[in-house]
This record gives sequence, C-alpha cells and structure tokens, in this order.
Amino acid sequence: MRRLLFTLCLLFALPTLGASLLDARPSATLGAINNSADFLPVREAFKLNLIDTTPDSIKLRFVPTEGYYLYKHRFAFKTEPADIALGAAQLPPGEQKHDEYFGDVEVYHGILDVDIPRPANDQRPFTLVVTYQGCADKGLCYPPETERLSIGGAPASPVATSGNAPATSWNWRELALFFLAGLGLTFTPCVLPMLPILSGVVLRGQVGGLRGFSLSLAYVLPMAACFALLGALMGMFGAQLNLQARLQSVWVLVPFALFFAIFALAMFGVFELKLPQSISNRLDRIAGRTQGGSLWGAAVLGVVSSLLVSPCVSAPLAGALLYISASGDALGGGLKLFALGLGMGAPLLLVATGGAAWLPKSGPWLVSVKNAIGVLLLGLAIGLLSRVLPGPVTLLLIGLLAAGVSLFLGTLEFVYKTPRQRLAQLLGLLLLVYALACWFGALSGQSDPFNPIGHSQAANPATASAQTTGQWQTITTPAQLDSALAEAKAAGQPVLLDWYADWCISCKVIEHEVLNNPQVLDLLKGYRLVRFDITASNAEQRALLDRYQLFGPPALMLFGKNGVEKSDQRVIGEINAADFAERVAIANDQI
Repeated sequence: MRRLLFTLCLLFALPTLGASLLDARPSATLGAINNSADFLPVREAFKLNLIDTTPDSIKLRFVPTEGYYLYKHRFAFKTEPADIALGAAQLPPGEQKHDEYFGDVEVYHGILDVDIPRPANDQRPFTLVVTYQGCADKGLCYPPETERLSIGGAPASPVATSGNAPATSWNWRELALFFLAGLGLTFTPCVLPMLPILSGVVLRGQVGGLRGFSLSLAYVLPMAACFALLGALMGMFGAQLNLQARLQSVWVLVPFALFFAIFALAMFGVFELKLPQSISNRLDRIAGRTQGGSLWGAAVLGVVSSLLVSPCVSAPLAGALLYISASGDALGGGLKLFALGLGMGAPLLLVATGGAAWLPKSGPWLVSVKNAIGVLLLGLAIGLLSRVLPGPVTLLLIGLLAAGVSLFLGTLEFVYKTPRQRLAQLLGLLLLVYALACWFGALSGQSDPFNPIGHSQAANPATASAQTTGQWQTITTPAQLDSALAEAKAAGQPVLLDWYADWCISCKVIEHEVLNNPQVLDLLKGYRLVRFDITASNAEQRALLDRYQLFGPPALMLFGKNGVEKSDQRVIGEINAADFAERVAIANDQI
C-alpha cells in the first residue's frame, strides 16, 4: 500500500514537474474564439512601470504575469526628440531558452529591472519610447508593443497609449490551489500528529456545535494570518529585492537547488528537520501555559503553531514565497499564503465539528507522503538547474530521478506478496522505460521531457515543406486579405487563414508539424491557403488583429465557401496535428 500510494502521488505530480522543466517550447490547444479569454491583453500580460528617474539614470521595471515571458533581444529604447542621446540599456542575464527553429535566445519570466543611463549635460524633458515583445507559455506570441513614458519636467509618469490598467496578480483559481497545497501539507508526519494534541488543548473536550467550531476557527485564523503576513511582506519587498531576476545567476540557482535537495533528503529520513531545541522548548512552554478552551488561548496557540510548523514545511513554503516574490503584489501574496494557512487548518475544523473520527489515523502511509514530497523537491531542484544546464543534461537528470523512483517501487525485485506490489512493479517498469528514453534522448541531443526521443519526421521533410509552401498565398496588408477572401467567396472555395510572424516560435511549430501533416493536408484539399504575415507589426496590421479579436499569432481561421468564418473551429495558440485535423473535418462537414 505504501508503494502504491507513493506511486500515485508521483504520477499526479509528473505533469507539473514536466511543465516546469519544458521551457523550450510552449504548448497549448485552445478551442473556439471564446477561449481567447485564456490570454491577457498585452498591457496586462506585461506591466511596465517607471520606478525612478534621476539626472544620471532611468529605472524601469517590467512585471510579466505568471505564464508569460519577454525576449531580451526585442527591447528597444528611443527618445523623442531624437537628439537626446541615452546610454546603452543595462539588462541582466536572462534565462537561456533553446528553440529548434530560432536557436538560443534569452527570456525573462520574472520581474525585470532595466537601468538606462542619461546624459549628464542634457536635462531637458523628453518622452522615452519603450518597445518590447513577449509570448505566453501556452503558445501565443504578442506583436512588438510600444509605450511612451514622460521623463523630466513634472514628476515622471507613464503615458498610456492603449490597453487596460494592470490587474492584481492573483485570482480565485490561484487561491484555491494554495488552499489545496495547504491541505496537502497537513498530511505530513510533522503536522498530522499535532492535530489530536492541538484538538485536545484547544477544544478541551468541547467537540461539536458552535462552541467547537468557534474555538477551532479562533485557532486557525491567527495561524493563517501569520502566513498571510509573511506572504504580504514577500509580495511587497520581494519585488524590490527582485528575487526572480537575481535567480538567473548560476551562483544563486545552484545553492537554491542544493537547498531543495537537502530538504528532499530530510523527507527521505536521512536526518530530522526541526527548530533548534532552545527555541522549540520556549514555544512549548508558551503553549503549555496557554489556557485551553478559550478563544484567546486558541488564538495564541494558532500563532505559536505557525512557528512550530513552518520549519517542517519550509521547503514547500520557500517555493511558495519565491513564486509570490515575482508578483510584486502585497495583497495577492498575503491572500495566497492566507489560503495556504486555511488549508492547513481545515482538518482541525473538521475535527472540531465532527469529532476525531473524521481524522485520518497515522500509519505507514505518512512515510509514503514524505517520500513523494521528497521526489517533488528533487524535481524542483532539477527545474532550477535546468535554467543554467544544457537541455540534454537536464533530460539526463530527469531520467535519473525517474529511474530512482522506479527502483524504489521494486521494479528489479522478483518476489512479491500482494497484487498491489505487482501493480507498483508495473508502474515502476513504465518509469524505467521513460528513464531509458530520457537517457537515449540526452545522448542524442534532445531536451524535451515530454518527447525525450525526439520528433519523428518524414523521410524527406524538406520536400514536404516545399510542396505545401508553394500552395500558400502570403499577404501582409488588410486590403490583400479582403481581396483574397472575396476571390475565394466568388469561386465558392473554403479558406484556411494562418496568422504568422517570423518572431513567433509557435508559428514555426504549426508550420512544420501541423500544416505539413499528411492527414491535415488531405483534409485541406480544395482549400485556398492564405498566410497573413504580421512580422512587421505595423499599425495597419495591428488594427486588423483588433478587427478579428486577436492578440497576436499564431491563429488558424477556417472560412466556408460563403466567406463566413467557422468561428467554433478557430484555433488560438498552439495545437497538435490530430486536434487540428479533427477541427478541419468538422468544418468540412458544415460546408
């Protein structure tokens, strides 16, 4: 049972681990136009703030929303009037990102501070023109965006040119995830055994009813408030410390990776992690003197418990604080860790209202939970190292982790007593096969943990590409698009419209792996293939994006013979060949 539970926990966690490691290529399949709500407007996805301006320099701060990133090589800074000369912008090192179509690039996922030197002998007021470009991890690339900031004269302030006001960096989905994370942390060997003790001290036999609920709530809320204070401080000062940007240095990433690896060893039982005995004894004495059965006593115990529990969950808590520090939002950080604290206190509320019968009994399964958390911590360490290590080396480490879990599950053991152990062996065998695939892919130069062996290609992909490229009509202006759609309608011909740009990584993926797929090509027979190239991203092209309610490429639109778009089959972001073939087939049935 222990091994089976551990395996199930790991299998649920592997997609998250893989998503954090797969930073080389975004991937998402989005459906109809209504799903464009999954993407933010550019000004919300990338928030630009003028932090400070002095006679010597200008300091800007970019805050990409979680799941979005900026390209280092796409920044540009100009002045109006143009005769005011600025120094070269000082950009920190970015995350190394390798793409099979664009090669090696540097990107910024977290907060980015940019310093721009000013000419000391020219203090005239001027407008700073800032150009930047970024993408969403889900597979949408935004056209280059330009904002204007007033510098000098009156206090410097951004000059809005378009877009909406920045939104706070939290939502109900994130709060729910933090609550579930707190609930999960409750079922660890250092927290769960405290619940019967605390319920006895706090409730003093007053289980059930309004009194039991109010006492437990008086205990849980202060405990959660302590975590919320920590989250608010990290959201407020973490952005100023710019932890995410500083984490791009190998001198910081490697120690942090070792930090998580050490905590993983603690989860595996190599050593015990706890507060120093002198501090722990003082906290125990405070808890012992606190009067149980009162609201005030329950509140004091809640504060003390947050201090007692924190070291035991410090590794996951550190990861949460690091995540919060990128937001620069004190309110959001406080709410997220408040939700985490509520999740950790939820079992006590259940005990208070329903009795100890609701409380899971301690047993060997707690060790399995510890082991599962240890594996996740090792995965997090690999995720941090992946930012400074080559992709094949990262894939090699992922294979080592998968192989280690496989051996723990007893894959190479041949004596089993129960069917559950046999099932654990089967799951371990699958992990071992995956580990071998990772090692083979690493030796072959691959870096994708979701496809470690690499993409299978046709015997002559260049020929296939040439065949489809010749059929495409590439246009760059709204007038050309209107003309192409009108001609197709007059001829009674359906149209596939592909929104493309040279700077769009996902566009390259769709071009090579979707639009060249034999099944897709067969379904597109009779279609007029039109590619709108928005590489220039001029005002005319951007107005066309607004007309079709698009943020940027890639996007695929299917028009019937009557010239009307099949909006239910519109694709925004990346999509695989099989899913797109299904959409084309549905559109064909509607023609």
